[in-house]
Amino acid sequence: MASKAQSVESQSSGNGKSHGGRARWLLPPMKLPEPVNPALIEHAEERGKSIQNRIADKITTFAGSMTFVYLHVIWFGCWIGFGVEKYPFGLLTMIVSLEAIFLSTFVMISQNRADAKRQVIADQQWKTVQEEDQQNDELLDLSKQILSLTKEIRSSGAPQGDHAAD
Repeated sequence: MASKAQSVESQSSGNGKSHGGRARWLLPPMKLPEPVNPALIEHAEERGKSIQNRIADKITTFAGSMTFVYLHVIWFGCWIGFGVEKYPFGLLTMIVSLEAIFLSTFVMISQNRADAKRQVIADQQWKTVQEEDQQNDELLDLSKQILSLTKEIRSSGAPQGDHAAD
């Protein structure tokens, strides 16, 4: 019995919560993977300060899950199967249309969030490239100074072997 409990605990939905059997594929992950990039971590912390952003993130996470699809299949099946209204389902059509309007708004919010993340990464990469360019310029200047000093030493006629003996 203990091994079965351990195997159920080892099954995880990716959000730190354990789910056994069917619940694992029914329940959506409630939390996206944590970012690794420091710029994205800072962006996520900034975004998390707003309750509106946190609510929108939870709605888009749920609406983009298979649980959402399964619930709608059950809902539509029950609505039609139990004869809540007669064909052509005017009320159901209106409800679904309103839901589609709101969900399309959340899709746009999700796309804006993804664009903001891409912009944060692009800005960080730009800064890194600029810093590398500056470092490359400094290294090039140092290399030129070393070359110039080496030429001066060679032109002064100092024997190269004397420094090797020291």
